[in-house]
Amino acid sequence: MTENSQQQPASNPELPTQYAPAEVEGKLYERWVDRGYFEADEKSDKPPFTVVIPPPNVTGSLHLGHAFEHTLIDAVTRRKRMQGYETLWQPGMDHAGIATQNVVERELGKEGKSRHDLGREAFVERVWQWKGESGGQISGQMKRLGDGVAWSRERFTMDEGLSRAVQTIFKKLYDDELIYRAERIINWCPRCLTAISDIEVEYQDDDGELVSLKYGEGEDTLVVATTRAETMLGDTAIAVHPDDERYAHLVGRQIKLPLTDRTIPVVADTHVDPEFGTGAVKVTPAHDPNDFEIGRRHNLPNITVMDERAVITVPGPFQGLDRMEARSAIVAALRAEGRIVAEKRPYTHSVGHCSRCKTTIEPRLSLQWWVKVAPLAKEAGDAVRDGRVAIHPKEMESRYFGWVDNLHDWCISRQLWWGHRIPVWYGPNGETVCVGPDEEAPTGEGWTQDTDVLDTWFSSGLWPFSTLGWPEQTPSVEKFYPNSVLITGYDILFFWVARMMMFGLYAMDGTPPFHTIALHGMVRDQFGKKMSKSFGNAVNPLDWMDKYGSDAVRFTLARGANPGVDVPIGEDWVQGSRNFANKIWNATRFAMMNGATVEGPLPDAADMSATDRWVLSRLGAVVAEVDAYYEDYQFAKLSDSLFHFAWDEVFDWYVELSKTTFFEGGEPAKVSGRVLGEVLDVTLRLLHPIVPFVTETLWTTLTGKESVVIADWPADSGFRDTAAEQEIENLQQVITEVRRFRSDQGLQPGQKVPARLDLSGTRLAAHEAAIRQVLRLQPEGDGFQATATLPVAGATVALDLSGTIDVEAERKRLTKDLGAAEKEKAEATAKLGNEAFLAKAPDKVVEKIRARLTKADADIERLTAQLAGLPQG
Repeated sequence: MTENSQQQPASNPELPTQYAPAEVEGKLYERWVDRGYFEADEKSDKPPFTVVIPPPNVTGSLHLGHAFEHTLIDAVTRRKRMQGYETLWQPGMDHAGIATQNVVERELGKEGKSRHDLGREAFVERVWQWKGESGGQISGQMKRLGDGVAWSRERFTMDEGLSRAVQTIFKKLYDDELIYRAERIINWCPRCLTAISDIEVEYQDDDGELVSLKYGEGEDTLVVATTRAETMLGDTAIAVHPDDERYAHLVGRQIKLPLTDRTIPVVADTHVDPEFGTGAVKVTPAHDPNDFEIGRRHNLPNITVMDERAVITVPGPFQGLDRMEARSAIVAALRAEGRIVAEKRPYTHSVGHCSRCKTTIEPRLSLQWWVKVAPLAKEAGDAVRDGRVAIHPKEMESRYFGWVDNLHDWCISRQLWWGHRIPVWYGPNGETVCVGPDEEAPTGEGWTQDTDVLDTWFSSGLWPFSTLGWPEQTPSVEKFYPNSVLITGYDILFFWVARMMMFGLYAMDGTPPFHTIALHGMVRDQFGKKMSKSFGNAVNPLDWMDKYGSDAVRFTLARGANPGVDVPIGEDWVQGSRNFANKIWNATRFAMMNGATVEGPLPDAADMSATDRWVLSRLGAVVAEVDAYYEDYQFAKLSDSLFHFAWDEVFDWYVELSKTTFFEGGEPAKVSGRVLGEVLDVTLRLLHPIVPFVTETLWTTLTGKESVVIADWPADSGFRDTAAEQEIENLQQVITEVRRFRSDQGLQPGQKVPARLDLSGTRLAAHEAAIRQVLRLQPEGDGFQATATLPVAGATVALDLSGTIDVEAERKRLTKDLGAAEKEKAEATAKLGNEAFLAKAPDKVVEKIRARLTKADADIERLTAQLAGLPQG
């Protein structure tokens, strides 16, 4: 529905005196959903605009990062809808394998049970039950925020359609020999008992120990250093650099491995850095990824020394000990044998932890399923290089290429019960069969399905097309693929974005999943620190919505959103945005009470005042400016532009300057009323994508139309009047300068002062009444004494402040300020004249000094004029 086809309501209710977000937001959102404004029709002949929601975890709730990202996506889609696009914002949730399984296992633990007590089938059923009862609370919170998603299309990564997509692409990759099963080193969580992806590993600096150990005897002695002494039980070699002459005589020799009855070889490998430590390293292929590669190059055996719970399995005195207990026990045993050369405690180093349970992860050799990513990653890189996909901001391209050009094969299997089970069956005679969605799984004695499930990122990597009904060639696929843009955080550029790129190009015959990848930063507190419960600075956005309204939260987040840059946010900024929403409300209410209207065509420019032409000229420029910022995903700049235009130019200047016109009435008042109505109509529509609730209430009341959600997006009228803009700029200079002078004198804002205005030779004569009204300037009257004269913008304002100021004290104050301004000018001029300084100083520093010089010049001119205007004697 377009703006022009909207139905007129029976009446336009008056606006309440105050805006109460809590009383209107929920009702408005329900109305929008009930009327189907957010739904998308694949049969429409409108051009499509598609964007997916980065699927939040089913275990999650709305945090400030979600609110930030959703605000940006919602702003873009609301604008596109108003521009006439068939807009689909695709909602849904991720099944979040490890996180969800952990939640349900904790619930079972409260009952004194484990998942093994239930068995796989019953446990999975229990997870589905939990999902139905407790999962997905984030959906309701998204509605609180105002997310304009197509709720009828909501998907879940474990629903029937998406499960079919997962099985289809697994089968296709398997048949194309891009999926294989092999033993490799993976990140293993001994608590969650599964492999985990790189993104699920959080690195932090831990205090550990660095122990230097002596291997071998006599001349066949080598010293190695390790932070994981327990892994020495699995050493199968010592490695040195081939060119290291210190150890050349030992290469190929066997040396004694302490605490064991084994000997291990010394091998030469270029991976070893001869300058680091002793230049010799222990090689434990089953417990370190680099050692695993060395082992492959030298055909070393892989000896696993721990079980899945990180308990030592090697027969002997350390068997049955937890890895941390074994570490201390082994160091003690080595010390007793005189094998400890040096010990450093504490030794701070980076250690990986499971992001879910915070357990220290263990590199572990394991039989897993893998995706051969090289050909897929090449296509993902080429799609950006050849321009099929644009990354915004462009400087993020290098990070993207740095990742996709160096991808290792992807471990996709997880030792969980909740997730997409790997569609591979094993037969009694070693057979392996991969089963597609329309194929029958093998049955009979001895046939079993693989027990692992797929990494959550495998299914979410299909999100841009699986949500549309793929693998079927549905009307939605035809209409809405590829997505127009992906708006997401740079933190998952490597993990989610790269996987979607690989899968989209592979499954959709070389068509990338989106045209543009627009990356934003992370939300941080007002001091730039990462938000975390452990830091005590985490914020629940719902608390701020309750206190200040959803619009205030949205506007604050959008106003901080520079592409690819982190966003600091504090509660006082949200309060400021609440004040902005109140300003919009109060100013619109005042304007409507004073004749603002949208009825009828705009008057001819010849019938308008300069103030009218100025505000319409500025309005056209702002429309063009906001459009340009939207196309460049410059949310902070467009929000700031709208803030200053609405608050400063419309509400503070135009409304204030027009009060005299409205008070006097007549035809000029009608003209200005229509102009003000036009400006409010367009400004509210421009603001709507960012602050949808307050603008909906005001716009429908102002225009009498059904909803701003389905209104037309404003077009630049093309109207520009540079003469009117210059005239009002001069008027603003006069008012601003006199206001500043009054403030400097300590005069109250409402205090009236006799004044003589000399506006001859300027275009300001028509504004004398407005100047006097705004500045509280009385006619000069009998006995007028010009105690201060202010020349500004070609005009002169003489004020009679006799009896209100101490002229000599004012002269001293102005003289002191003038001296400070002249000193500031001298210092800035000296720095800018210093070639050595300019050669070394950053551009930003030089620009700041130039700005200081410009301000000093302006201050000197102003203060000199004020001194000259003071009475003599």
